[in-house]
Amino acid sequence: MFTGIVEATGKLDALKKTDSSGFRLEIEAPFSRELAPGASLAVNGCCLTVTEGDQSRLQFDVLGETLHRTNLGNVRPGDLVNLERPMSANGRFDGHLVQGHIDTTAAVLTVEEQRSDHRIEIELPSSFQQYMVFKGSVAVDGISLTVAELHPASFVLWIIPHTWEVTNLHRLAPGARVNLEFGMRLTSGSVGIPCSRIGRKRYNRDVPAGR
Repeated sequence: MFTGIVEATGKLDALKKTDSSGFRLEIEAPFSRELAPGASLAVNGCCLTVTEGDQSRLQFDVLGETLHRTNLGNVRPGDLVNLERPMSANGRFDGHLVQGHIDTTAAVLTVEEQRSDHRIEIELPSSFQQYMVFKGSVAVDGISLTVAELHPASFVLWIIPHTWEVTNLHRLAPGARVNLEFGMRLTSGSVGIPCSRIGRKRYNRDVPAGR
């Protein structure tokens, strides 16, 4: 379990195909010496298992399905990825509950500088619209963020300078794909209901100011 508060960024060293028809991801990580094989780490919000490590690098075995379902299949050597270790049982929930299970990827539509802040608009796939709530939480590349604007086919995030600087968001450009994980859902049969949606209206025009 994670909280969406990115601890550091790592640099992708390599993504190689293995003999077993899988893939191996190698990342430079500042806390690599603290993670033993078998440990979990959220990489761009995707929970992966450490298979090997040394003083500066970590390796992960990655399924082809994972590369297909996330943006890890699009990363290139030198790209930055967001890293977060699992939350300890006695830790603080500074973000929101994040499972590390990516729901989908989506394209960045615009990245605009607004004085010291940044406004990012991201497409919202129609099959996931029911899980998005104005002022609700969403994990974007593993970062816990608040939906500032909600539109029928997109949503908007406002990014403060600190988040812009300490994550990989400052490298985003229109057309890039980001990982999305929506808020944890209560389920009834096959229907998922976002917890953050209970007792709240969906679109920004329906929610009073200050919510």
